[in-house]
Amino acid sequence: MDVKVFRTFLEVAKERHFGRAADSLNITQAAVSARIKQLEEFFDASLFVRQRNNIHLTSTGERLVRYAEVMVSTLQQAKDDLKLAKGEQAQLTLAGSPNIWDAYLQHCLGLITESMSGYAFSADTLSQEQVNRALLQRTLDMGILFEPIKSELLECCEVARLELVLVSTCQESADQALSGEYIFVDWGVQFAQAHAELHLGSVPPAMRTSSARIALDILLKRGGAAYLPLSMVEPFLENGQLFRLSKGSLMEREIYLAYRRDSPLLDGILRVQTRLSATSPTGGYTLQAAADNL
Repeated sequence: MDVKVFRTFLEVAKERHFGRAADSLNITQAAVSARIKQLEEFFDASLFVRQRNNIHLTSTGERLVRYAEVMVSTLQQAKDDLKLAKGEQAQLTLAGSPNIWDAYLQHCLGLITESMSGYAFSADTLSQEQVNRALLQRTLDMGILFEPIKSELLECCEVARLELVLVSTCQESADQALSGEYIFVDWGVQFAQAHAELHLGSVPPAMRTSSARIALDILLKRGGAAYLPLSMVEPFLENGQLFRLSKGSLMEREIYLAYRRDSPLLDGILRVQTRLSATSPTGGYTLQAAADNL
């Protein structure tokens, strides 16, 4: 069975539309239909329920997805391994949560890619659960996370620490900030636990978000307070748009790199690990970038 058939199946499963899958794969819709028919005949089962403007996976199709992902990923890893053996460029895939990108990766990824010849990079935004699953299924080489992953198949090590500070659009106490227009930014389980201990008895926040960028934009537009990375808010502290509150409100979040111990691209991953450990999470958000979002 040609691996192109499985790639087509995964694209249709993602797009839920034969036409969009064909556009994405740069083939005709007839070719997409033929490949799906070939796969269904091979397994003697329907993989999609086809209704007008509504295509979705059958139970058999749902079960096939993970096998197809492994097959496509394994072939790609084999190609990457052979490229490395021949001294050609190989691709490293990495992913992090939106907050990881806002506070850390958007700054250091460029430095890493510029200093690593022989490798191409593919980057994505995924949740912790998606990163964990993708690493185990070999569809991802590296995950950058706030919470460590525990698995015998994976290596997970701390590569950096992120300073989080309580900031507000006006000079006030921490208690006043948390009882007003306070935005709770989700920095993971450990942060939530430390936050509850440090601010015992505080009222529920006016808003919750998983994006530091969203929180910062709201603060600058409407006012309020939030825990944000020092590297992100330093320009706004300097020009007086934001104020850092109690020094005791400083929190730290560990940043972890997770990868498979048996990865064929282990040498490249270890080089990335070294560079991540040497890169400080600063300079990740500029005044111009914030102004563009306003």
